[in-house]
Amino acid sequence: MSERPGEHRETHTRLLKCALVVEEARAYWEHIQPGERPSKQVAFDEYWFGAKSMARVEVLLANFRVRYDNFPACLEVLHAWRGMDPVTRALIGHWHLQLADPIYRDFTGDWLVQRRMALRAEVTRDLVVSWVSEHGPERWTMVTRIQLASKLLSAAHSTGLVATTRDPRPLVFPRVSDAALTYLLYLLRGVDFDGTLMDNPYLRSVGLEDSFLEERLRGLTALGYGRQGDLLDLSWRYPDLLAWARAEGPLADGGTL
Repeated sequence: MSERPGEHRETHTRLLKCALVVEEARAYWEHIQPGERPSKQVAFDEYWFGAKSMARVEVLLANFRVRYDNFPACLEVLHAWRGMDPVTRALIGHWHLQLADPIYRDFTGDWLVQRRMALRAEVTRDLVVSWVSEHGPERWTMVTRIQLASKLLSAAHSTGLVATTRDPRPLVFPRVSDAALTYLLYLLRGVDFDGTLMDNPYLRSVGLEDSFLEERLRGLTALGYGRQGDLLDLSWRYPDLLAWARAEGPLADGGTL
């Protein structure tokens, strides 16, 4: 069996208790020291998440450990990335949520992509409830399906994939910076996931496909990209995510990008 971390494949409903929560994730990155596992009491006493209850702190820690602690190099990079802009912060939370939640991954990386190719690139809550009913286990009650649909839409809106919180909801794409794209590519390079580095739900979810993706890849300094006919050549300037961060990313100048 591979010792590399991988995307989570077992369906679950953790999203019901913890959606994207971008600002709470930032607080976690700032406080956590890579390799450490502080107790909920420490996080509560030190107000990591502000005046949250102990029960809420416990939920946040449980979810963030699944999303981030499985990727130790990421935590070291995120801990030092103090100058991260809000859009990039939401995107990184989105990609890590995709890694941790197969329902959210399929929703944002496949179904919303298909909806964008339709005549009217929009969704409604009822459509999402129907999608959850088709893709979730039969044991889920209608209440669970409705609540999960709301959480999926909320997370997609926080990411910048859904423009509004009222039906019908237009589908949009967030701005993906070079730093965010580089982070994702080096993250995926060290992760077991379904797809390829050029075709996967993480890139598709933010509109990075085909010629548009190729154009963006050619502009990155941390890797090289070329195409000759059907042959693609992707070369890496650094051996891993941490090496990139130390050389030209958030660890290169004392913790700011």
